[in-house]
Amino acid sequence: MDSCRTPANASKCSGTTMECFMVLSTQAQKISISILCGLFGTMCVFENSLVLYLIFSSPGTRKKPSYLFIGSLALADILASIIFVCSFVNFHVFNKAGFSKEVFLLQLGGVNTSFSASLSSLLLTALDRYISISRPSEYKLLMTRKRAWTALGVLWVTCATIACLPLLGWNCCVLDSACSELFPFVDDNYLSGWICLVVVLLGCIISAYAHVLRRARQHVAYMEKHQGQVGKQNTRMRMDVMLAKTLVMVLAVLVLCWLPVLVLMIYSIFARLSDQLRKVFAFCSTLCLLNSMVNPIIYALRSKELFSSLRRLFSHFRRQLKAAEESPEAESTHKSSVIET
Repeated sequence: MDSCRTPANASKCSGTTMECFMVLSTQAQKISISILCGLFGTMCVFENSLVLYLIFSSPGTRKKPSYLFIGSLALADILASIIFVCSFVNFHVFNKAGFSKEVFLLQLGGVNTSFSASLSSLLLTALDRYISISRPSEYKLLMTRKRAWTALGVLWVTCATIACLPLLGWNCCVLDSACSELFPFVDDNYLSGWICLVVVLLGCIISAYAHVLRRARQHVAYMEKHQGQVGKQNTRMRMDVMLAKTLVMVLAVLVLCWLPVLVLMIYSIFARLSDQLRKVFAFCSTLCLLNSMVNPIIYALRSKELFSSLRRLFSHFRRQLKAAEESPEAESTHKSSVIET
């Protein structure tokens, strides 16, 4: 395996063996991580797949830029869950490190691409809501499907490019620089840059939602003042306010789930991490899966269109089950009537 510097607090490990980063020392810790990853990962894939189906199976939702961005968020969460769970469990639970540096960085690039795309999709959704609620008369001209697909294409290409920089050469082995204490082969400067990117994205999202909430309060005050006025514009205001509140809930969950991980990442750049803190980081990483699992639940509970589509889907399944249960009875009744005749 290539030689590069190991974390300062992992000096007891020789060379660049990735065993230095396998911090789960007891069987109970490994079982706990396996249960968390299995539960969160499975639910995340199921729920986000359901969200994608509800969006793209309905002509009314798949044509709206708002739901295209939510679909991108769901897709990113699915990919993040699959890649993260497989690589994380394989590394920390089964302690398999017999692959090359390039394979590890490719897996890490996949995780970073997915989580970065998830966060960036949320930013596009925030900007979409800001345009919709601040300039409703110009929204359809400003936010077209073509522009939405173009923005999503740029988003995914940019996230993949940034995430693959360590694989392309920006790693501590090629540069002979200090490695991160949390990720094998990852250069500290690259980790600092990625953290800055995440902080900037969160700052832009918070700023956009601050404007959205301010306009939402203005719309609520307007609707309370003109309760007797019923019209298309009033209905659109209610939809904007509802979706704005929904996405604020998503943002709150995002910050709560990502904050511990980001704090430990930032701390690792300026100070040495103890083995105990590195174990805490491993467990906090599963909160990212929890965030991806909670988002679809919020959509189903808060989005009237997705909730209506979900109710229709369940009603369709119930009718099919009822028909399947009644079919044998009807067939046996038909046979008995033939015999009696």
